[in-house]
Amino acid sequence: MKYEHIFFDLDRTLWDFEANSIETFKELFVKYGLEKCCIFEDFHKIYREINEQLWKDYRENRISKEKLSWQRFYQTNNHFGLKSEDIAKKMSQDYIEISPTKTLMMPNSIAILDYLSRKYTLHIVTNGFKEVQYRKINNCGIENYFETVFTSEEVGCNKPNPAFFEFVLKTTGANPKTSMVIGDDEAVDIQAAIEANLASIWFNPNMQKAVSNPSYIIKDLLEIKNIL
Repeated sequence: MKYEHIFFDLDRTLWDFEANSIETFKELFVKYGLEKCCIFEDFHKIYREINEQLWKDYRENRISKEKLSWQRFYQTNNHFGLKSEDIAKKMSQDYIEISPTKTLMMPNSIAILDYLSRKYTLHIVTNGFKEVQYRKINNCGIENYFETVFTSEEVGCNKPNPAFFEFVLKTTGANPKTSMVIGDDEAVDIQAAIEANLASIWFNPNMQKAVSNPSYIIKDLLEIKNIL
């Protein structure tokens, strides 16, 4: 198949969400004196569990962006006995300010963008917050690789809602038959591609067992060279 448009997820596909998040959390942990009530590893573990559930609720329109943003900190802090809504909201704002300044990328992400950008039209498709995702892209210096960036806020719905790629394809004029999605989240990115009848590459570094039917599965981004 001759592909023309490649739609990349951002977090955990190109931008190293885990490494950048840990760097940010270490700064917040010190700033707010959280070592008085827990150790960092426990705090970050509980936060990740709560954050994952709240993002699921957000994708399914059960909570607002604003509530997600501070509730993930409030619920985590509350788990360790810190019951201040005010502190949680301040931590939320700090996280939104600090995390996009981190620039660690997934291994070989720049190399594969260099390779693909010479042959295809590249786009970003992300469920992340608009004000955060654009800053990540700009701070990492990758904005010139992409013709367009689509955030769920701008589209009006989240992946894998079928309306997400309906909007994206209509806006870009991309043909579904010559378009491909690359992402790390099988339930979100790959399912979105399947719903839109798009080819997909599941970036799966831990080689988890597939429950859907991605077109391709890779462990390293450089393996894309064997496909495209």
